[in-house]
Amino acid sequence: MKKRIGFYPRVRVEKGGRGVVSQAGAVLLVETIRKSGLDAAISAGLAPWRKPRAVHDPGKILLDVALAVALGGDCLADVAMLRAEPGVFGSVASDPTVSRLIDTLASGGRRTLTAIRAARAEVRDRVWKLAGEVAPDVGGQVIVDIDGVLVLAHSEKQDATATWKKTFGHHPLMAFVDHGPGGSGEPVAGRLRPGNAGSNTASDHIHTAQLALAQLPKTYRRGRQTLIRTDSGGGTHEFVAWLAQRGRWLSYSVGVTLTDAIHQAVLKVPPSAWTPAVEPDGEVRDGAWVAEVDGDCLKSWPKGMRLIVRKERPHPGAQLRITDADGLRLTCFATNTVDVPIASLELRHRQRARAEDRIRSARATGLRNLPLQDTAQNQIWLEIVQLALDLLAWMPMLALTGEARRWEPRRLRLRLFSAAAQIITTARRRRLRFARHWPWTDVITDALERLQTLPNPG
Repeated sequence: MKKRIGFYPRVRVEKGGRGVVSQAGAVLLVETIRKSGLDAAISAGLAPWRKPRAVHDPGKILLDVALAVALGGDCLADVAMLRAEPGVFGSVASDPTVSRLIDTLASGGRRTLTAIRAARAEVRDRVWKLAGEVAPDVGGQVIVDIDGVLVLAHSEKQDATATWKKTFGHHPLMAFVDHGPGGSGEPVAGRLRPGNAGSNTASDHIHTAQLALAQLPKTYRRGRQTLIRTDSGGGTHEFVAWLAQRGRWLSYSVGVTLTDAIHQAVLKVPPSAWTPAVEPDGEVRDGAWVAEVDGDCLKSWPKGMRLIVRKERPHPGAQLRITDADGLRLTCFATNTVDVPIASLELRHRQRARAEDRIRSARATGLRNLPLQDTAQNQIWLEIVQLALDLLAWMPMLALTGEARRWEPRRLRLRLFSAAAQIITTARRRRLRFARHWPWTDVITDALERLQTLPNPG
């Protein structure tokens, strides 16, 4: 009789292994911090909160939490995975020390947030210069997408309320810089709001846009080379007027709610005025057309605004709305860009959907829930999440090529960061030896070589 052993080999488990580092692929993030100068910038920014005889630097503590979040952690206690590997991550503060720092930073209010954000803006400028031809501004334009995120709360927390989707939690407003089809994106603003905050509150959109512009290099903080994109939540008279204000001159592409006046204007568009929509490869998009609308429906909007409408056959099973016409789904958006075909403008606005990918990545990187009790503490947590997302965007931009540059956080963790290695000390130097049989070892080692060839900060 043949003895059955099952599908997988049986192995014996015992303690006492030495020289093995788990999550060794995270050295990519550590090297990104070093080459970008993020460690020095955060340390200098948080210097006022360091006690005279403190053992741990507040900047190091904050970066350790951000690294833990980037590796998949979702609470402050997850820094334990870094504390277990001092050969890669150095000395890591205890859980009580981390918790006390978060309380201290939260009590600092706007002063703390300003210090963290100023450090991020300084480092972002340097990273974009290091990225060269793959930087987000290589085409002479920076695209910022603003969108809301619903974060559920499973317990009573400050400012957690019922949301417009009949859930319970918070409703932050986020902004991301789009890296285009060849990359991902990076966060440039995060405004924590109660769950009942409106989706189209103009003051919140203006504040979020201000935070986002402050994160960009000075060249892009005003002028047509910066494009602000939003869904219909940003399509308010106040927000569009703020974007188009004299001296600011920002480009915009914002969704607009289809009012009765706009609907009547669309119905008057002659068939010859409709232009086929296009795909990113230049091919005609089947069953979709675009047209520009003008007339009395634009009187109350800022001068120079163009209103572009798109009609498309709905997907099978989709229900039509009262504002749709002739069995076609109608949507519209406003822009102040001229001398560009309306089909190209519609494609540019449609690509705002990449912001949903950024939100999905944020949810997978610490934004699935807000783990702390007070709003001030959770705002610090939101800054930590943005630091983690910065690292997950900067590392591929500086070190990865091809399809790997587009990997989202979950795939980066599974293929790169989770790789184990053997740590060896020779000639007073630590070396990590990754397993040759791991399918992505070459990706890790090649990325490390690219990072090490970059100039050191300062």
